[in-house]
Amino acid sequence: MTQQNEIIGNKNYIPLLNAGFVGLVDHMGNDDSIVQAARVSYGKGTKKVSEDRGLIRYLVRHNHTTPLEMVTFKFHAKMPLFVARQWIRHRTASVNEYSGRYSEMSEDMFVPELNTIKPQSTNNKQGRAGEYEPRTQEWIQKLLVAENNHDQATYKDLLNQDLSKEMARGVLSVNNYTEWYWQINLHNLFHFLKLRMDAHAQYEIRVFADAMYELIKPIVPIACEAFEDYIFDSEDLTYQNYKLSRMELAGLRDIIAHAIDQGANMDQLYEEMKENGMSQRELDEFKKKFLLP
Repeated sequence: MTQQNEIIGNKNYIPLLNAGFVGLVDHMGNDDSIVQAARVSYGKGTKKVSEDRGLIRYLVRHNHTTPLEMVTFKFHAKMPLFVARQWIRHRTASVNEYSGRYSEMSEDMFVPELNTIKPQSTNNKQGRAGEYEPRTQEWIQKLLVAENNHDQATYKDLLNQDLSKEMARGVLSVNNYTEWYWQINLHNLFHFLKLRMDAHAQYEIRVFADAMYELIKPIVPIACEAFEDYIFDSEDLTYQNYKLSRMELAGLRDIIAHAIDQGANMDQLYEEMKENGMSQRELDEFKKKFLLP
């Protein structure tokens, strides 16, 4: 199994946690590939879009995801088993994982950083919150290390008794490290990143998602910019389990109309929106949503 020290200095790899890493080992396509696929699909309909950036932003903004599927990435990652079990729930990728039936499992076991050792959250059944005293954090970390060492010693004892690898591995906890190659297209990767880079995601998988994002940004910078603006940093009401009803949308339109009647300077507002990065096309779509002049 690959060790962290084997990938130190490789710019395509990022060491993570105490013994893990993620690396971008291959990819097909870039921003140009998205534009190429879109123009074939839409034909004359894209001739109105004068810039590739505008087209990519339009595709992401309106959920036209097929062109994004033309770009694929293959990652090499080593992570604790409990991270892998969360990760594998994203069933839109091709995966080939290290096998504990054929080879001995890694000697590496996950040890949390002291500042990540926190109590169970009282209002989130699957999260942590609050703080321990430093000496309590140290005691918990030592306890986890001791249990890791015990698991590894038992595993080695069973192997020394010539017990089959597939059975001996059963004594190892989810703190044991596994390794895999994971290939996914950009559309599905953005969905993965939306969920796993979120502040509510478990820290130990979030660091992997953050690192993967940093690895792909130089390859698809325009698509990543659109991802940040329209998917990740946007107020995704559907994702937050909120939906705007017809009546609520009508109410917002009435509020804006009332503000205009009271003398709101809409031209100044529009200029400020442009200064914040909104293109004229995006501004026109915003006006259309809220029936603005």
